[in-house]
Parts: sequence; structure tokens; C-alpha cells
Amino acid sequence: MHNFRKLDTWLDGVELADTIYTLTASFPKTEIYGLSSQMQRAAVSVPSNIAEGSGKGSDRDFARFLSISLGSLFELETQIEIAYRRGYISTENYYALRPRIESLQKRIYNLRVHLAPDLDAMPATSATSAKTF
Repeated sequence: MHNFRKLDTWLDGVELADTIYTLTASFPKTEIYGLSSQMQRAAVSVPSNIAEGSGKGSDRDFARFLSISLGSLFELETQIEIAYRRGYISTENYYALRPRIESLQKRIYNLRVHLAPDLDAMPATSATSAKTF
């Protein structure tokens, strides 16, 4: 078991969620149940999954929750892009958020790989080696 409160990734995730709540407070009221809510949920999911995973019985289980956290962070990154294109986020805020998110993505990924290096290991098959995405 890991103490999530000692993880910089958890703390940075909490701070990012707080920033997102502050940022979305200025979104149009028409977005209260739309993009604003989705961004808030994705942002909260990042540190929440780090915390939940830290209490699991194995490093491999923790790594799975880090994968979920990472997915939420990529979701949030996409939502920030949409909000920026819609004019809900200023250029200054947009360019301030991007490096924070990218840094957190890298650190969560590295922690996940450290805990379970073989988690992504998949036997090569014709389906996986074709690389048709």
C-alpha cells in the first residue's frame, strides 16, 4: 500500500482540479451541465484514481488505477482544447495549462511503468502488429 498524500502526482492532480473548478466558473451558464461539468469530473478523477489505486493490494493494481487516471487526464486535455476553441478559456490560461497537464501525464505514466513495467506487454499478433488505427 502506498501513501497517496506523499505522491507529487496526487498533489498536482488536486491542484489541477482546483484550477479547473476556478476556470469553469466563468464558462457560460449553458455549459453548466455540459463541458464545464465534464471538465470538472475528469479533473477530479485524476487524483481520485491515484488515491484509490494507492490503497489496492498490489503495485500492479495500483498501476491499473494510474492508467485510469492517465485516461482522465487525456480526456481533460481534449476538453480544454475544445473550451479554448469555443472561446471559454483565454490564450494565457490555455498555454499555462498545457505544460502542467503534459508534465503530469508523463509523471503518472512513469510511475505506472515503474510499478508494473509489463502492464502494457501484449503478445504480437497479426491484429496488433498491423498497426491500423
